[in-house]
Amino acid sequence: MIEYARPRQATDAEHAVVYRDEAQFCAWPYTMGFWEVGETELVQNFMALDADYSDPAHISHDQLGERFGRGSRMVTVRSSDRGRTWSEPEFDVYPRVGVNADTAADLSAWGPFDFTRPEVLVGNVSTQFGKPESRSYVRVSTDAGRSWTPSAELPLDGLHSLSAINSALVRPDGRCLLFLTLVSPDGWNRRPLVYASTDDGTGFHFLSFITPERDPYAAADGDWKSTYRFGGHRWFYPRGVMLPSGRILCTLRSQRDPTGVMWTELYASDDGGRTWSFLSRVNDFGAPGSLVVLSDGRLVVVYGYRLPPYGIRAVVSEDEGRTWGPETIVRDDGGSWDLGYPTAFEVEPGRVGTVYYFNSRDDRVQANGGVRHIARSIFTP
Repeated sequence: MIEYARPRQATDAEHAVVYRDEAQFCAWPYTMGFWEVGETELVQNFMALDADYSDPAHISHDQLGERFGRGSRMVTVRSSDRGRTWSEPEFDVYPRVGVNADTAADLSAWGPFDFTRPEVLVGNVSTQFGKPESRSYVRVSTDAGRSWTPSAELPLDGLHSLSAINSALVRPDGRCLLFLTLVSPDGWNRRPLVYASTDDGTGFHFLSFITPERDPYAAADGDWKSTYRFGGHRWFYPRGVMLPSGRILCTLRSQRDPTGVMWTELYASDDGGRTWSFLSRVNDFGAPGSLVVLSDGRLVVVYGYRLPPYGIRAVVSEDEGRTWGPETIVRDDGGSWDLGYPTAFEVEPGRVGTVYYFNSRDDRVQANGGVRHIARSIFTP
C-alpha cells in the first residue's frame, strides 16, 4: 500500500552564505564542478557574472547565458571540514573553454592518469551547451584542483554533438566514466550517454546510451516557441553515483518549463555503465537532483524547488532508489524560481550538506527575487 505524507520542514537545518556580491549573478554549482578530495576536503565551483539588478530583464538566463566569456568568472571555493565552512574565493583557477579557445589534441603529454588517487580530479565542460553545435572537452588535475591540464576535445565517435556538465565517476577498476548529452540536429531531442576512459586515462570514447532514442511517453513534447533553455526537454544533466554494491545510478533532469515544472528521474546500471534501465521517478517537481549515498546506506536527493513556496527540498530512499519517501523542506524562503542546482554530500553520519544558488524573498535588493548568491545548508533528512 502506498503511503502519502505532506512535505515536512527540516527541524535542524543550518543555513549560511558561501559567497555573495550584489553586482554579480552567482549560480549553478551543480554544473560547474564539485569534487570530494579524500575524506575531508571538498572543492566547489560556481559561475559569477556581472549583473545589474535594477531590472529583472537584465538578469534573464538567455542574456546571461550568451555571455559566459564576457563579464563572467569561474569561482572556486574549498572546504576542509566537510562543508561546514568555505574558503575565500579563487578566480579562474578552473579555466573556461570558449568556442575559439586553444585546446589540446589529447592528454597524452600529461598522462598517464590514475583516477583512483584522491587528488586526481576530472572535469568535463562544453561550448554551446544544449545546442546542436555543442562540443565537449575533458581536463585533469593531479593536485586536487589547484591546477589543470589544458582541455582536450572529446571525439564525437559518429555523434552529432556532445554537451557536458562536469559529471564524472571513477569505477573501482580505475576507468573513468563521463556522463554527457547528445543533442539532435534540430536541438529538441536530448539523449544522455556515457564515455569511458582509455587504459592510460588520456583518452575517452563512447560506451553507452542511458535512455531510449525517443521518449515513448513524450512527457516533454510541446509546441515550443522559446529558446532551447526554456523549452521542454526530457533527460539531460546526467550524473552517476556508485552504490556500495557496485550498481551505478544516474540522475536525470526532465522539464516542461524550467521555471517550475521539472522533475528528477533515476536510471540504473548493473554492468559498470554498459547498459541502463529506468528505475524510478524521484519526485513530483524539482531538478536537477544531487544524489548522495549516506554511510547507513540510505540515498538522499537534494534539489531546487521552483514552484511556490520556492526553496530547497530533499527526499530519501531506503531501498537503493526504487521508492522515495515524503519531501523534506530544507528551506522555503526563496524569492522566485531562480534558485537550486545543488551539490550534496554527507557532512557526518546522518547529516547532509548542500551547496546551491539562492535568492531570498526578504532581500532588500529585488529583481524577480533577491540577489543570486551561493549558500549552503546542513540538515538531517
